[in-house]
Amino acid sequence: MANYFTGASDKSKWVAFFLCLLLGAFGAHNFYVGRIGRGFLFLLTFGLCGVGIIIDLITILIGSFRDNVYAPLRH
Repeated sequence: MANYFTGASDKSKWVAFFLCLLLGAFGAHNFYVGRIGRGFLFLLTFGLCGVGIIIDLITILIGSFRDNVYAPLRH
């Protein structure tokens, strides 16, 4: 079976944003987009002591946050 790249992820930018805003310290937004390793890192370090949450909120808003196959999130 061939893997076709559609250009955008099937994950929503706004769902990831609100998960990061509300549950970012637990890595919920990373688990949502399929970045399991990074999700566990956020879970164990409480969102990289808050700095990682702020960085991820900004990258989600400007559109450079990617999912596990490095596809941009859909709007």
